[in-house]
Amino acid sequence: MSASGRLGVGVIGAGRVGPVVALALAGVGHAVTGIATVSDEGRERAATLLPDVPVLDIPEVVRRSELVVLAIPGDQLTGLVTGLADVGVWVQGQLVLHTSPDHGTAVLAPAAASGAIPLAIHPAMEFTGTSLDLSRLAGSYAAVTAPAPVLPIAQALAVEMGAEPVVIAEGDRPAYAEAIATATEFSRSIVGQSSALLSGIGVAEPGPFLASLVHSSVDNALRRIPPVG
Repeated sequence: MSASGRLGVGVIGAGRVGPVVALALAGVGHAVTGIATVSDEGRERAATLLPDVPVLDIPEVVRRSELVVLAIPGDQLTGLVTGLADVGVWVQGQLVLHTSPDHGTAVLAPAAASGAIPLAIHPAMEFTGTSLDLSRLAGSYAAVTAPAPVLPIAQALAVEMGAEPVVIAEGDRPAYAEAIATATEFSRSIVGQSSALLSGIGVAEPGPFLASLVHSSVDNALRRIPPVG
């Protein structure tokens, strides 16, 4: 870490989340040291959002970085983190952050055993994988999970991404993941069914037709949710 507190940030995964998170952190002064991706789509997205950032293999991204962002599906985390631990890539004091809603920090235990600092930050929004997500991040919340001594680091990084941090306990992560999956999958399903019905009766553009209705209905439903406590 530099004297100013800026970090060298490496990203593993160039799906819709990783490059946007990197772009957000770069926007507050962190240096993106590299990104790892194996797909042509990922390379194209990285080139668009992070044109000056090299595409590297995964071990090299980790070696170059003080903060490693694992922006990959939750079911791939265990294998990746364990594999990198087996080859001795993780180092003492390195920040390791994943963005999956499915896990807390327990999945990062192999890295933590090597002295790395485990953090879990899930921005609670649907990403498009474009720069448009930066403005959405600014109005979003992020679930943060971390050991108590380093929880302020996770909270600060969430704020630097543009989100409002909300602490989720390690043991509550399964319930959190279920809540996120329910909200996203239900929304997609209902909109898809409604669009199909409108198309069936000749509505030429069911998406725009439903947009105001869906947005206002969701907004009204959210306003009716009472605060906890």
